[in-house]
Amino acid sequence: MKFLDLAKVYIRSGAGGGGCVSFRREKFVEFGGPDGGDGGDGGSVWAEAVEGLNTLIDFRYQQHFFADNGQPGRGQQRSGKDGSDIVLRVPVGTEILDEDEETVLADLTTVGERVLLARGGNGGFGNLHFKSATNQAPRRANPGQPGVDRTIWLRLKLIADVGLLGMPNAGKSTFLASTSNARPKIADYPFTTLHPNLGVVGVDNVEFVIADIPGLIAGAHEGRGIGDRFLGHVERCAVLLHLVDGTSGDPIEDYHTIIHELEAYGGDLADKPRITVLNKIDALDDEERAFLVEELEEASGSQVMMMSGASREGVTDVLRALRAQIDADRLRHKPAEEEQTWQP
Repeated sequence: MKFLDLAKVYIRSGAGGGGCVSFRREKFVEFGGPDGGDGGDGGSVWAEAVEGLNTLIDFRYQQHFFADNGQPGRGQQRSGKDGSDIVLRVPVGTEILDEDEETVLADLTTVGERVLLARGGNGGFGNLHFKSATNQAPRRANPGQPGVDRTIWLRLKLIADVGLLGMPNAGKSTFLASTSNARPKIADYPFTTLHPNLGVVGVDNVEFVIADIPGLIAGAHEGRGIGDRFLGHVERCAVLLHLVDGTSGDPIEDYHTIIHELEAYGGDLADKPRITVLNKIDALDDEERAFLVEELEEASGSQVMMMSGASREGVTDVLRALRAQIDADRLRHKPAEEEQTWQP
């Protein structure tokens, strides 16, 4: 499945049906009177967050969504049929923006959450509605209200508990593959990861979701490399896991590069709880490990952990540190395995 996290959509609600001007004319009925019915209401356009989706790729192949118009009223006091609503089914975590791409209209963060994007027009009144003691035979009816045309943007921000940060080839995808059932592409060249990956990680009988995004380089906020457009996927995370490649030429410079890109991105991303980990320690001896950890702790002003995603050394300690930073209501407990008795 292709990944798409931004889509432009054109929507239009249905117009209301017009009212009817009609009079009852039947044999042996001396006083018929008006009997024109009201028009039906136009359909509305809704957006709903549903399970089972993690991309907006469906909106690449269909960008126009038009609700049905209401049917006009008819004689014999018959009202027109209401137009059917149309529902845009989007992944959980989708932001709905106005045409300017800045004004947030809605943020759908829970399954089943719905928002009205364009209300259908009301149906017009038929001449029966205008009958009164002083106007026994009205000869007018209202037209239906027009629908609403608008252009919106859908922007997906994946829902995850932990966000992975680091330079290209810092070992983020290897860590995700070694701790979950996710199978991201892993190779020894930069920008192997081209779109975010999600993985469910378990430790101490609880589970949480980790998001792996493409690596950042210096100038990513200016569009260099893949840019920083995927940083939005870690905005909702409770904690950030910053992996520093211990085998790179200058790990300290790599650390400062990522921190600078977080600050340049804006928002509160740089202020989120962050755990810094020296990765790929399986390729370092004890002296190199101690030296790099000391340098990173001085640069970050906090404790630095060590691990190797390939050999899984220190991985469990990192997972437990992440678990401690996640609120209890976001954690999911593993279902207890039922003991199966042996049967012949």
